[in-house]
Amino acid sequence: MTHRADRLPADATCYRRIGPFDRDSLPAGLLREHQLKEDVWGLLTMVDGSIGFTWDDAEGGTIQLAAPDSMVIPPAVLHHVEMRGPFTLTIEFHRQP
Repeated sequence: MTHRADRLPADATCYRRIGPFDRDSLPAGLLREHQLKEDVWGLLTMVDGSIGFTWDDAEGGTIQLAAPDSMVIPPAVLHHVEMRGPFTLTIEFHRQP
């Protein structure tokens, strides 16, 4: 899958939540290129502050996310985040039945 989505699939259910994370607690792996598994969707929610979010796939592009923005991350698409000052974020992981 290489397309981007602005919402989770209607039948996706959350099976795990992580965070909240800030500058001191954000897992280092999120700052490097990575991807979700083939069957997992992510929902990154900014609680406070802002970060940069970069798509590392062929389409590329960087956007700034600021509270209270949320962003859907589709399965198997390379990406990473960039710290740009103080922030707090959470991440949910969803699957379809």
